[in-house]
Order: sequence, then C-alpha cells, then structure tokens
Amino acid sequence: MKIPPLVDTGLELSADEMRRYSRQTVIPDVSAQGQRRLKNAKVVCVGAGGLGSPILMYLASAGVGTIGIVEFDTVDESNLQRQIIYSQSDIGKSKVDIATKKIMEINPLVNVITHNLKLDNSNVMEIFKDYDLIIDGSDNFATRYLINDACVLLNKPYIWGSVLRFDGQVSVFWSQHGPCYRCLHPVPPSDTPSCSEAGVLGVLCASIGSIQATEAIKLITGIGEPLIGSIIMYDALSMMFRSLNLSKDPSCIACGKNPTLVALLEDYESFCLPPSLSEISVFELKLKIDSGSEYFLVDVREPHEFEIVKIPGGQLIPLAGFLDGSALAKMPFDREIIVYCRSGKRSATALQVLKDGGFNRSTHVTGGVLAWAEEIDPTCTVY
Repeated sequence: MKIPPLVDTGLELSADEMRRYSRQTVIPDVSAQGQRRLKNAKVVCVGAGGLGSPILMYLASAGVGTIGIVEFDTVDESNLQRQIIYSQSDIGKSKVDIATKKIMEINPLVNVITHNLKLDNSNVMEIFKDYDLIIDGSDNFATRYLINDACVLLNKPYIWGSVLRFDGQVSVFWSQHGPCYRCLHPVPPSDTPSCSEAGVLGVLCASIGSIQATEAIKLITGIGEPLIGSIIMYDALSMMFRSLNLSKDPSCIACGKNPTLVALLEDYESFCLPPSLSEISVFELKLKIDSGSEYFLVDVREPHEFEIVKIPGGQLIPLAGFLDGSALAKMPFDREIIVYCRSGKRSATALQVLKDGGFNRSTHVTGGVLAWAEEIDPTCTVY
C-alpha cells in the first residue's frame, strides 16, 4: 500500500549533513528532500534491548532528527549476546544512558530524548503524542497491547517486531490505513513463551530490528510500500521469508466498524493473563512444603532448565505434554496439583489445560522459579 510521506520536509541540510548522508541522498527515491524529512522526524522506540539496539543505531545512522528511547532496565551480562548497543563495561549501568551515549557517538547531529521509566497506561499517551511514529522493541504481550491501543487512540503508526528462537515477525499497524495489532491477536496468546524462557538467536534480533528501521524510513519519506496489511515471517534456519496478508477485523474492539475501546485498559498485565486461573504464591508453596501437605508438584519447563534450578519436590513434565494431552494421564485426581515454570507464563497455560480436563484442584505458582529464588532461596541459580 503506497501512502504519502508521514513527515513534512524540514530545514535545508547543512554541509556536514550532506557529506554524512551522501550515500543515502544519492538514491533518487530518497534524495535530499527525503533526508530533510528524516531530519524533521520524531521517532520513539519502546525498549532498548535485542530489537531496540539495531533499531536505534540505524535510525541514528540514517539521520532521524529526534529519537526517543523508552527503557527502565539496566544492562545484564545475558543481554550482551544480542543487545549489540552495549559492551562488557556497561554491565549494571542504565540502558537509556548507555544507548544515548552510543547514539551520539554514531551521529552527534541527532537529538535523543530519554524516557527512563516503565511504559504504562499512566504515561504512554503523554509520551507518544509528541512523536510521528512508534517502534516496538518490547518482549511481552502486555506492552504490545498497550502500545497498539495508544497508537489507535492517537492515530499513530506502530511498527511491530517479534523474535523467538529462530523466528521473527514484522508488520506495520496503522488503523487509519489498515489493521491494528488486535486484528492479529484479538486475545492474548496463552501458549507463547518469552525469549528468556525459550531463547533467541542473537543475530535474529539484528535482522528483524533492521527491517523495523527500514519500515520507519519508508513511512517517514513516503518511499516504497510499507508493511501495512502484511506480516513478514522470517525463519532463520531455512533462511526463508514469507509474507502473509492481514485484513482489518470489522469486529475489532479498537479499529473495527464499531470500536468499543475508547480509552486505555486499566491493567494490561491482568488482561494478558489466561482467564479463570488459580494461583499460589511461593510463600504459600513453602508453607505447604514445610507442613508436609499432600500435593503433586509439577515443573512444566524443559529438561535443560530443570537441571539449572528447581523447586524441591517438583516432577518434570514439560509443557508439550499438556498441550498434546499426554500429561493428563499422569495427573492424580485425589491430590492438589501445583504447576510451576520459570516465571509463571507456561504454568498458567498448563493450568488452563488441567482445568479444561476436569482437574479442578489445581493451581500454579506465580512468578515461578524466579520468584522462588528471589523470595525463598537466594542461593538458587537464576537464568
């Protein structure tokens, strides 16, 4: 779908800018006029991690005039495998501070605005209103729905990207011209693990982040056809790209014919939890363990995770067994079933399977082994 340039032509380019961007302005479709649009553009990236790193670096290199960064985390050693904007010496430091420094080293002619905070429904509208487009470098469904809903309400284009293991996806959601994220996922997927749980090939982040940055440049300058109404699916193992069409859902609550989403949700975290689940805290589980209560404790992670750290007494039955139904034959009806995983997401999915299978005396551990390590046994290895 061909659309007009998102950003007006700004000020003339300086001699320094003409030299810096010469390999870009020499492209007829871009030209000095397109470079002036980039200079006049304001783009915010939510997240400065695996996807955010290449996005921010390429936006700066391309000459996007104002770059916003929304990030509240600090650099961890496990980030360095894929978050290429950081180095060993940055461990423990603020991501927005380090990312800003790196951007200014790449291109001192751009302006960086930092938002060192967690994006939520109390600040997202105020942050987004001053930017031309929003790029999503987040890694969880709650933030994606929040970004989407804010962009629909503000009529802003939303460049979405997702990575997991060897697979990546990219699309552009803009309700004025096509579908939104809710047209793709009307309800939150319940069986998709996070990157921290399932892993991600580091270089995959560069591939997908680069495509997201490319889409931003196309939208700003009006060149080519942006991925509105299309999703790019990338399989790194087969090195294959596929394009899938996505149409606007007439019944979508955000951008359909009769939208009912007229304001942000109060709690996006709760919205993304599977319905009708029973939960138990690590403190409650510890009391059960100490009191000798009768229960059946199940770890739904993968075998290699089970070897790293476990809650005492847990029996390993990976989530795949719940999804294909084979695990149900191992479940007792005469005892409470407690399931756990790394953070609580996979165990919530397993619990829903148990509930659907008639195992009403079942619950899952909120926070999983991460909460156990933080609140109960700090000597546990976390990953």
